[in-house]
Amino acid sequence: MPLPRLRVGPDGWIAGVRHEPSPNHDARPDDAAVELLVIHNISLPPGEFGGTAIVELFGNRLDCTRHPFFADLVDLHVSAHFLVDRGGAITQFVSCAARAWHAGLSSFEGRPRCNDFSIGIELEGTDHVPFEDAQYVALARLTDALREAHPLRAVRGHSDIAAGRKTDPGPHFDWSRYAAVAALPRHFLP
Repeated sequence: MPLPRLRVGPDGWIAGVRHEPSPNHDARPDDAAVELLVIHNISLPPGEFGGTAIVELFGNRLDCTRHPFFADLVDLHVSAHFLVDRGGAITQFVSCAARAWHAGLSSFEGRPRCNDFSIGIELEGTDHVPFEDAQYVALARLTDALREAHPLRAVRGHSDIAAGRKTDPGPHFDWSRYAAVAALPRHFLP
């Protein structure tokens, strides 16, 4: 049986996915249309999957004494619009109408401040392991809903908009597979 279509509501939230509102967002500039989808990867601690640390980080609730790696995350205020976990479950942290703090110092086609005009999707993973089938399916469903709601014209990895600073989604993200599952035109991709 096919999965139900995802739809972005008028408030920028998608019904039927988990909501974990993050305080780490603000308003987009008035003239900023959402034109770019940015794909990231994240695991906390690095290489460990399944815990609550990502949700806690995006909610400013991460106990940074719990793991040595977390010491580098003290006072970090970041978010993404969405997280797709290893099993394909989608969590939304920020309304698509708002600017999530996911891209940092970034540029796309000479245009700086990608957070202004993008939606950020984190895939639970690392640069060192392949992503799961369920993640590609969920990412395709999410991409379809976002393309229906916004004038998206490109999808890029964090590494494409923050070259030299970021490496995600990493060498194991299969762009061709994603394009096929999401039925994306070639010009959308890096």
